[in-house]
Amino acid sequence: MPHHRVGPYEVKLAERRHVDGARSVMLDTFYRDFGFGYRPEWHADVIDLDGTYLTPDRHALFVATTGDEVVGTTAVRAAAPHCPPHPRFLAERYPDDTTAQLFRVYVRPGHRRCGLARALVALAVDFVTRQPRYQALYLHTDARVPGAEPFWRSLATPVHDARDDSCQTIHFEIPLPGRAR
Repeated sequence: MPHHRVGPYEVKLAERRHVDGARSVMLDTFYRDFGFGYRPEWHADVIDLDGTYLTPDRHALFVATTGDEVVGTTAVRAAAPHCPPHPRFLAERYPDDTTAQLFRVYVRPGHRRCGLARALVALAVDFVTRQPRYQALYLHTDARVPGAEPFWRSLATPVHDARDDSCQTIHFEIPLPGRAR
């Protein structure tokens, strides 16, 4: 699996030794940036990162580290957007068996604006592209998170803008090299 150097950081596929640090980045993001904390109905994967991302062949967890400290994360798993809460046409467009979904693209505040999220997503795209069963890479983001919308628009194609709902969600698809959609 390739990895990237971004200044003093290493961006790579996570190992079991990174799980606690990755979980800390994720939980801190839920409480600090999102303001609602851990919600089991949305975040159960964070409690079992090993079983969710490290063990299944078609899933992966990526980390950005500086020394032994995990400062950024992203994850991929076979998962379609569920209806509800998302619209039915999205669930139909992105079936579970051929859709990879990008999750947990988080970077600690003191390490943002260094290219880590972009490098993490690049590794995820490479991973998904090498999985022949995946035909699409889907994600959704909360437009209220500062910088989220312009970041994703620079990497992905919007497929549904649901900012009229209470979650302010925008749905995206990241093009996969060599796969027509």
